Formats: sequence, C-alpha cells, structure tokens
Amino acid sequence: MNTEQQTRRAEVRRQTNETDIRVALTIDGSGASSIKTGIGFLDHMLTLFARHGLFDLEIECTGDLHIDDHHTGEDAGICLGQAVREALGDKQGIARYGEACVPMDEALCRAVIDLSGRFYLVYEAAPLGETGRSRVGAFSTEMAEHFWYSFADAGRMNLHLDVIRGRNAHHILEAQFKATARALRVAATHDNRIEGVMSTKGVI
Repeated sequence: MNTEQQTRRAEVRRQTNETDIRVALTIDGSGASSIKTGIGFLDHMLTLFARHGLFDLEIECTGDLHIDDHHTGEDAGICLGQAVREALGDKQGIARYGEACVPMDEALCRAVIDLSGRFYLVYEAAPLGETGRSRVGAFSTEMAEHFWYSFADAGRMNLHLDVIRGRNAHHILEAQFKATARALRVAATHDNRIEGVMSTKGVI
C-alpha cells in the first residue's frame, strides 16, 4: 500500500483465496476511470462513482464469480473505502461533512457522509425491495447494502443512505452511487479557513 498525501492518492492491493484486487484512487482527479471487476453492473456503478465524485479511479479484480458476486462486491467495497481513508491522510483542512440528493428518473436517493474516523452505516432502501428484482445484470440487489457497509467500515466514515422513492432497481442503485460520490466530494473538499481538522477534539 502506498499513499501520496500531497496529491491525495492511494493504492491498495488485497489478495485472498477469493479475490485479487487492486484499487488506485486520486481524490482530486477529473473523473477518469478504468474499472474491471468482472461484474458489468458494478463496473458501471463504479465508473459513474468516479465521474460524479471527480475522482480518478482504477480497479482491477479477479474474483470467484463462479460462486457468486459476494466476495468481489465485498472486497471492492473494502478496498475502495481503504483507499479513500489512506488518500485523505490526516484530513487537515477538509470540510469533513458532505451530503447530496440525487434523482434518477423516478428514483431519489440521499447520501450524507461524516469523515469522522468512526464507522457507522444507516441504509434505508425499502423501495429497493419493492421492485421485485433480486439482480441487476450479474449484481445482486442485496449486495448493495453489504458493499456500502464494507466501504464505510474500511473508510472509517459515517454513511447514511436513504432511498426516498423509486420503482426501478437500476435507477435506485445508480442514484445511490451518484449521491454517495457527490457527498464524498463535498466532504473531502479543502477549505482554507479550516485550521487543522474540523473537530474540537483536534483529530478525526
């Protein structure tokens, strides 16, 4: 694992008996990406995550997809969250909090992030279950919550994801990824008025 704090960049490698994954992330990027997880729908979601967050993101993964999408989805979330945490370094001068509300046709999703150094996930996605779709392409809709759990846990962040409404599973999931990317972009933004970290504790 290598981190360059000046450019807010991190590279993470995770190798297990289930997956072999490499993630390279630049926080202050242009939205460029190269995503190859082996799960087409997840590639699509991570590509738009990079674009809407204006992150440069590379992900290469070989996983046990002959079993299912669980291990690949989980480890992608772990590595992406870890890359965010490492790229942000000591979090000096960042806004810390970010939120975004994103519509996708009939779907509407809100993401709120606190880069607090403490993990917590609140995932309210009742409309997702009402769509009747257990999969979008090769991606299990139930994996979305686990992906965000793994991402927030490894990233040491507080993440609230609320699906306000929606009927199409593709639209609901796409709104989640876009909203989270945009909320993270706000939370990671530097503000010259902030001395140290945005906390009375002096550390986050």
